[in-house]
Amino acid sequence: MNRTATRVPRHFDLDDRDAYLAWRERKLAAYPARVEDLVVEVADPARLTAAERSALLERCARANMAVYAAPPRAHGAQDVLRAVAAQLGLHTLDINYLADDDGITPLAVAVSGTRTQYIPYTNRPIRWHTDGYYNPPERTIRAMLLHCVQRAESGGENRLLDHEIAYIALRDASPDHIRALMRPRAMTIPARSEEGEVERGDQTGPVFSIDADGRLHMRYTARTRSIAWEDEPSVHAATQALAHVLESD
Repeated sequence: MNRTATRVPRHFDLDDRDAYLAWRERKLAAYPARVEDLVVEVADPARLTAAERSALLERCARANMAVYAAPPRAHGAQDVLRAVAAQLGLHTLDINYLADDDGITPLAVAVSGTRTQYIPYTNRPIRWHTDGYYNPPERTIRAMLLHCVQRAESGGENRLLDHEIAYIALRDASPDHIRALMRPRAMTIPARSEEGEVERGDQTGPVFSIDADGRLHMRYTARTRSIAWEDEPSVHAATQALAHVLESD
């Protein structure tokens, strides 16, 4: 059987400090200084111009995120979202448990039904997490697109962080934190059951990993009821350090 080995870039090799420092310097030197630097004004997100698309991709390359701002539309948000995703190379939609029939998940306060049991559909704050942290490896989430249809009457603020910045903060503090969070059993998401039937089994894996294309991937949740951390001192120290990073300014 042929196996495809993951190539770890030198800057993610914990024993190659020089390569890491060179990558870190390039990353931080090119990093946007203000939130406004992430914004790209577009005339019609469903039909991006070459310049608009290039500007969005350039910001994603620098900060792993971009914001498009466009005139409001009265309808067709789902179609716009799909069109934007396709233009940026996102073609495989992860249909989660609470998505609509078209696979798109509307995020708003639910007044009744199953969604009221889940924090994203309430007016309660949701803690730091990566999307799909509970998914099995074959359904790893590598990109996320949020399209704002209507402003909230109050609240609704988001806090976003480039996972490579979190990596840098932890590795600067101690490479052992990264080493601990790359342990294959560092984090376990317990199984989800509905009416006595197991809908999804336990999902165990690292927080930080390197994809087959050499890119850094992160899965994480700051929730305490839906996660079990490996009982290992280095993992405990690393998760505390990560929590400190996420709650800092």
